[in-house]
Amino acid sequence: MVRGSNPLGPVKRKKMVQHILIPQHRKLDEHECDKILNKYNVARKQLPKIKVNDPAILELNTEKGDIIEIIRDSPTIGKSFFYRVVV
Repeated sequence: MVRGSNPLGPVKRKKMVQHILIPQHRKLDEHECDKILNKYNVARKQLPKIKVNDPAILELNTEKGDIIEIIRDSPTIGKSFFYRVVV
């Protein structure tokens, strides 16, 4: 047996985005990006960052510079929106 291998075969990973504790992530198109940047009067480089290899966004096919919208459930206001730029 090879060291570090699983004797039961390959481990199937559950999609991270389907976990109850992971909020919904979605990639914004250019029109939506411009709208958000104008609404909050910020530049892309001023947004908080998220790494391109973050497990929550791997399936979104992101590139550096893309903006990700994170939608979290909030007990007080229903849904809250957060924005991150991919680095």
